Amino acid sequence: MTNSVVDAPPAQVPDELTPGRSRWHGLRPYLPLVALVVAAILPYSTLNLPGVFEGPLNSPGTLQLLAICLVFGGLAAGYDLLFGRTGMLSFGHALYFAAGVYGTDILVTKAGLPLWQAAVLTVIGGTTLAALLGAVALRTVGIAFAMVTLAFAQVGAILVARDFGGLTGGEEGLPLDVSGLPAALVGVTNTVNLYWLALAYLAMVVLVVHRVSASPTGRVLAGLRDDERRIGVLGLDPYRFKLVAFTLAGGLASAGGVVYVLIVGGASPHITSSELTLSLLVMVVLGGPGTRWGPVLGGVLYMYLDHRLTAFGSSDAVNSLPAFLSHPLSQPLFVLGTVFILAVYFFPGGLASLRSRVTPLLKALH
Repeated sequence: MTNSVVDAPPAQVPDELTPGRSRWHGLRPYLPLVALVVAAILPYSTLNLPGVFEGPLNSPGTLQLLAICLVFGGLAAGYDLLFGRTGMLSFGHALYFAAGVYGTDILVTKAGLPLWQAAVLTVIGGTTLAALLGAVALRTVGIAFAMVTLAFAQVGAILVARDFGGLTGGEEGLPLDVSGLPAALVGVTNTVNLYWLALAYLAMVVLVVHRVSASPTGRVLAGLRDDERRIGVLGLDPYRFKLVAFTLAGGLASAGGVVYVLIVGGASPHITSSELTLSLLVMVVLGGPGTRWGPVLGGVLYMYLDHRLTAFGSSDAVNSLPAFLSHPLSQPLFVLGTVFILAVYFFPGGLASLRSRVTPLLKALH
């Protein structure tokens, strides 16, 4: 009988003894702050990126597009608090965003309130609405919960389309009365201030979601996502924790509506449709549900493509193609759907999993 000798695996060098890795791990906590600073000073740049934006980075059109992308990055992060971190599939999240948009517009345009009062009342109202409707919807689970939230959102869409009380403007929407706004938020030259406002909203949402996820409440929400019965066995009330998440997500969405109506200058019925909630779901899945930065990246990328693909579809480059190519490429939703399918197929964990998948490939190539 021969004795076989098994070689011991190579010793692992601790990260703190590896200069490159220790330096990188020491810098990682500061990367969000660096990204925030870079985004804040972006309007001072005159860099022109042909094909990416229609004008320089500091042009009003580019800043408005970036502001909208930032708002929807925050909306996707707030929606991920429900879907990715708690496991609740809501089809009515657009209702609370629309409450923020229309609430601010109505209070400023119709009631003549100052912006700060309208914003505070709108956020309080949107949060209260989320708490009341969530208290009813959360009596159900699974697909029934999704259908109840969809029904509530459809009621809101009908009220807006029917011009309830003569307040919403019906199908034509409701332009925002800029005479009741601060001068710093009015005019093309002040688009940069709206951009900074959108950036502040995104930073606030990311901070709130991160703090909640890192708290004991966040750990309970993660447990609800994985196994709700286990949380009940531990003596905790799943209903109460889910209601907290639902209410908080609704409040964050209504705050995003306040910022959005200032950027676009009015309210339109399309924001009340269930398609917006489905878009938020796509943003979260595209970026990576349950991750810190995935939903933000998904929301920003989705809205950027949604706006830029419209111009791309009507460009001379697309019109010059054969009909069987130009027709589908001229439809932004077709291109977005194709991008989404490819992203989900090749990166099931979303954009957030890109690094973990690319790193082994790069190591193999070396």
